[in-house]
Amino acid sequence: THDLVEMLVVAVCATLCGADNFVDIELWANERLDWLRRFMKLEHGVASHDTFGRVFGILDARAVETSFREWVSGLLPALAPGTVVAVDGKTSRRSGGGGRTALHLVSALATGIGVVLGQEATREKSNEITAIPPLLQTLAIKGTIVTIDAAGTHAPIAQVIQDQGADYVLAVKDNQPKLAESIREFFATGQAAGWAQVHHDYYETVEKDHGRIEVRCYYAFGQLACLANPDQWPGLTMFGVVQSARTIKGKTSLEERLYIGSIPVQARRFAHAVRSHWEVENRLHWCLDVCLNDDQARARVKNSAQNLATVRRMVLNILRLDKSRKGGIKARRMLACTSDRYREQLLGLMTSVI
Repeated sequence: THDLVEMLVVAVCATLCGADNFVDIELWANERLDWLRRFMKLEHGVASHDTFGRVFGILDARAVETSFREWVSGLLPALAPGTVVAVDGKTSRRSGGGGRTALHLVSALATGIGVVLGQEATREKSNEITAIPPLLQTLAIKGTIVTIDAAGTHAPIAQVIQDQGADYVLAVKDNQPKLAESIREFFATGQAAGWAQVHHDYYETVEKDHGRIEVRCYYAFGQLACLANPDQWPGLTMFGVVQSARTIKGKTSLEERLYIGSIPVQARRFAHAVRSHWEVENRLHWCLDVCLNDDQARARVKNSAQNLATVRRMVLNILRLDKSRKGGIKARRMLACTSDRYREQLLGLMTSVI
């Protein structure tokens, strides 16, 4: 009864305008039916929310994701060399139930521009390790720096990144105990000796904001022979340590983080990669929850949760790529809802490569 492409366009437009679920999509579309018919026939009107739910449930999530990545690659045919691609996972917490685990998607974010390049769902009762390689293998990341937290610090993942022509900076924690211990021992020895005859590169940043002072010290080293089994890491060129001292209301807390990488032994470049990785939390996960209500999404039938999650990421990309308006994601969704002109402009961006 309803055209599939038209249903998908309606869902994206409604989500741009603040709709968070299938009921919202139906309500918004019926109110804007005349506007929608300027671009589509909608011969039988707007589908019901139940129809939207059933269609999103039976759509092949892999096919939808493939189309999403092709759309992104059309908008961004190549990333600038040195772009940091941050990889991390997020759970849509209310998508579980009825014997199903909650949807967990591993996303790749091009930092700086804040665009989601793609995402991969973890398998049932699995973890991010299985989702990261197939995600990276389908992305055009040549010349970039891929950053992943400790959950993805495994030699096969490093090999996939190298095979794609990219470099990596991977966090090291106690899931790699021998490697972490060797870095800590080397760093403690050099620090105790005042770095006498210990070649390294150093970079420091100081941030002051709302009564908080944070000093970050970045150390980069190239003495790979001091690491535990360095040969298992393809393309390994350096390891690094970040020491952070945060002072709030006269109280100072200290933190130390460890990394390995295939980038040059340059502390400033190392610092850029490490700091850029946090954009995946601030500009993706936080925005999905606060501005697009991802954690409150209750779509659970078959593939509906994953497909609707892909729509939310598409909407986030559209709003990020639009430079005609200032303001946050939430404010621009409100503007898209109230302004036919602005919504039409966003629709043009969405369909520019379709």
